[in-house]
Amino acid sequence: MSAKAITEATGKDILNRHLNQHGAGAATCRFATVNAETEWSKLSIDHPWLLTTPLVVKPDQLIKRRGKLGLIGVKKTFDQVKQWVGERLNKDQKIGNAVGKLRNFIIEPFIPHTEAEEMYVCIYSHRSADTILFYHQGGVDIGDVDAKAVKLEVPVDSALSLADVKTTLLKAVTDASKKERIAKFIYALYQTFADLYFTYLEINPLVVTADSLYILDLAAKLDSTADFICRPKWGEIDYPPPFGRDAYPEEAYIADLDAKSGASLKLTILNRNGRIWTMVAGGGASVIYSDTICDLGGASELANYGEYSGAPSEQQTYEYAKTILNLMTSSPKHPDGKVLITGGGIANFTNVAATFQGIITALREFQPKLVEHNVSIYVRRAGPNYQEGLRRMRDFGGTLGIPLHVFGPETHMTAICGMALGKRPIPQVASVEFSTANFLLPGGQQAQADLKAATSDGLSPDESDGVANTNNHQQGNSNGSNLNRKFFSNTTKAIVWGMQQRAVQSMLDFDFICRRDEPSVVAMVYPFTGDHKQKYYWGHKEILIPVYKKMSDAINKHKEVDVMVNFASLRSAYDSTLEVLEFPQIRTVAIIAEGIPENMTRKLIVEANKKGVAIIGPATVGGVKPGCFKIGNTGGMLDNILHSKLYRPGSVAYVSRSGGMSNELNNIISKATDGVIEGIAIGGDRYPGSTFMDHILRYQADPETKLIVLLGEVGGTEEYDVCAALKDGRITKPLVAWCIGTCASMFTSEVQFGHAGSCANSDRETATSKNKALQVAGAYVPDSFDTLGELIHHVYGELVKTGRIVPREEVPPPTVPMDYSWARELGLIRKPASFMTSICDERGQELMYAGMPISEVLNKDVGIGGVISLLWFQRCLPSYVCKFFEMCLMVTADHGPAVSGAHNTIVCARAGKDLVSSVVSGLLTIGDRFGGALDGSARQFSEAYDTNLHPMEFVNKMRKEGKLILGIGHRVKSINNPDVRVKIIKEFVMENFPQCPLLKYALEVEKITTNKKPNLILNVDGVIATAFVDMLRNSGSFTSEEAQEYINVGAINSLFVLGRSIGFIGHYMDQKRLKQGLYRHPWDDISYVIPEQYN
Repeated sequence: MSAKAITEATGKDILNRHLNQHGAGAATCRFATVNAETEWSKLSIDHPWLLTTPLVVKPDQLIKRRGKLGLIGVKKTFDQVKQWVGERLNKDQKIGNAVGKLRNFIIEPFIPHTEAEEMYVCIYSHRSADTILFYHQGGVDIGDVDAKAVKLEVPVDSALSLADVKTTLLKAVTDASKKERIAKFIYALYQTFADLYFTYLEINPLVVTADSLYILDLAAKLDSTADFICRPKWGEIDYPPPFGRDAYPEEAYIADLDAKSGASLKLTILNRNGRIWTMVAGGGASVIYSDTICDLGGASELANYGEYSGAPSEQQTYEYAKTILNLMTSSPKHPDGKVLITGGGIANFTNVAATFQGIITALREFQPKLVEHNVSIYVRRAGPNYQEGLRRMRDFGGTLGIPLHVFGPETHMTAICGMALGKRPIPQVASVEFSTANFLLPGGQQAQADLKAATSDGLSPDESDGVANTNNHQQGNSNGSNLNRKFFSNTTKAIVWGMQQRAVQSMLDFDFICRRDEPSVVAMVYPFTGDHKQKYYWGHKEILIPVYKKMSDAINKHKEVDVMVNFASLRSAYDSTLEVLEFPQIRTVAIIAEGIPENMTRKLIVEANKKGVAIIGPATVGGVKPGCFKIGNTGGMLDNILHSKLYRPGSVAYVSRSGGMSNELNNIISKATDGVIEGIAIGGDRYPGSTFMDHILRYQADPETKLIVLLGEVGGTEEYDVCAALKDGRITKPLVAWCIGTCASMFTSEVQFGHAGSCANSDRETATSKNKALQVAGAYVPDSFDTLGELIHHVYGELVKTGRIVPREEVPPPTVPMDYSWARELGLIRKPASFMTSICDERGQELMYAGMPISEVLNKDVGIGGVISLLWFQRCLPSYVCKFFEMCLMVTADHGPAVSGAHNTIVCARAGKDLVSSVVSGLLTIGDRFGGALDGSARQFSEAYDTNLHPMEFVNKMRKEGKLILGIGHRVKSINNPDVRVKIIKEFVMENFPQCPLLKYALEVEKITTNKKPNLILNVDGVIATAFVDMLRNSGSFTSEEAQEYINVGAINSLFVLGRSIGFIGHYMDQKRLKQGLYRHPWDDISYVIPEQYN
């Protein structure tokens, strides 16, 4: 929801900070807030006026008409206020049908005044204007404000003047001075309302005394989607739940997930102890599932409302599912068990298998509790990769230990609700419909052209893009006659704003399957890259589509374009749409983004109306004209487009708010009739760019459209325009209509559904009232969404009987190749992998090191040694081994700047090379002569030890062969000046390793070699190498074969490479920090051995 109510305290705080900047001349609102944690003594210190003035106290929990309900304490002392609050704090209070606890209160000074000084002011926004209401009498007994108050409309994108306020609103105020003061206040209040994106602001009463103006009671709503604009002015806003419904931490958690995600995640807890829980994909679908549950008598047991949509990731879906399951299994058991309805419509672009994997992971985690609470699960879903998703769910269901019933698009969307509530039998074997995109075989491109030529007379849609036959009545059209035209044809060309490669390819595949001659997308605009070209498929051919940095370049180079599909984010959609409206050739703009601030959307509508441009959206998936054109991801994957016969036109046109439900309508209409001729999802925001009537009148004017379907919803009054058009004859074609959200009246507190516009602000805006009005006006209205398809089929059958529709012979669609990546995702193909890995997996919910989640790696504090054991050896090694690794890294990290590796790194760094180049130059020096002797040392000592050579025999053998004993000898250190590093490692190994025979063997060799020369000691390479072999052979973690394999592959050198990299990086940073210049070796350190003469 975009328009969200705020507490009175929050509203007054905002006005305190901003209202008088516009010259309101109002007194600052003094107030203090109280809840169960309040320390009264501290409160009186922070607000000393509490002890010196009469006080007013009231609950601050979005409760209307508090005075009428006796919930205001007037002219009380501080102690009396404490008593008044104490008598009510955390006590149940019934208001209407809602019962809730009073938890938050606001205390204010009592303002002495007369009734004659009380006035009423209210400002609220609607589609075309802001309305200001004023009445010269206010207070609790004001009565019917709409009938009494004077109204002033301020059209969108217009300015309010003081003169308008005085002449229109303040006629009843006769005192000239008072009129001037009130006019300035209303003017300033409206400026604040507009600047801070309020959607509703009511003051009753506004007290106007001789010396000041006082805001006594205030109710307000903010456009929460404007947070990215207004946060610096608003501050942190806490949106309280409606009275009667407590705020749960789980709701806050999901709201936080939603805020951090590009997907949509919503959760409202209705009855924590309810037995019916839902986990529904899609904003519109979530409302329909709630409707159906309530229609079937489950309102009192419905535990939650919520939705997940917009392609959430597997991890996000897991978190959402885990939250639902935790709530479900932490409440008391129910004698009849509990049900979980995991439903949804047919997704447009969400990968069903990926989201289901997240749900399955959560179900597996909660399996014991689900069994304990006797939970039954009912699943219905379709969309991209749904076959794999349903298969995984069915397979998992067999191991869960509780009933899990799984259905796809062959089952009506809400049928599982009846099954879950025992109102409908559960099919033993569902009649599954298997379909997927056809593959185009070699030569198929020509066959496609031949098929098109053979069938062009029968199925080619009208190519005319002119104005269709119009009706005499135009007043319902918000854009005037410009919308009474065909939006799309099979020659429509579009520009796509945004790097939406998947959506563009989907549009091209749709074009191809509709037998278009050319692609519908001719260019893309993306300001964050330079001009270039992107590769796409047209059938099996590859084509290039230009991408422009500037919109003007794209428009000017492609004069045939008249549609823009705008995938810009909510922050940039407004500016990018305004920009494109400057180009007269653009006639239709589809805005996909959800969450555009309402003021911005309203300005776009005004600007589009001036230019005669049709806007579809915001917050929409778009629309589709079968056989001609589709917007973005509308219609979903090719298998659904084939399944719903969207590749050729039918006779039924529909208009819906919900994008997800538009796909479900495609499915329903394709089963009940000859198919869709056009379908538009106008968008779920409060102010969609085009209205139901805009599109219904187009369908009325189109001779090819025989039947119209309207899917409305709770909130707003646009459906009543349809009723008026039915009554006055502007709509003469059969209209099947249903408004979703009938469940809203069954809830005791207000529930905001998935779409921003789906919230009833009056009885007239309820879905039940709209459905009744539509039926009275002459529309065909089903008993529920459950029977919508049956009613459409019935009306269609009557049209066929009377000859108004003549079904055409079905022609097979052309074949389109499936993308390799998607075919593999569906499990249709297999290919040998280019790489194999057994140490790390980043694909799942979290990074895995050798099967251990990264969270566990951190929580267990395994250290860098533990990470080495996982990534190098695929197992958790004992703690002493991990400590040994870390010691080796520490002692090998550096050995000064003089050694060859550090020297090379320093020279490179001083030559201005980057970190990677400098460190690599040092690493390349590692070998048998520098640092790389570990593997050789390990081989030499282990071979001698394994062949039972006596240390003396080993030394004599190496001398005889003229080989150095690797790991023996040091340039500086000796038996008399021992290497402390060797001493530390040797002592640790001796003390902690279960056995260290090879190290002891090497120490015996050292005794012999040091007798010859004191510097022929066991060096760092030797001690690490022999200890490493002892670890491999004697830790109990490796077989002898594995131990030998690690020696053979050169694993032991890895410790020196990793350790010394630390030192090389240090030298690089040191040289940069010291700002050392280019290194040149001094001449006096070079022996120039040049021939005396040239021979």
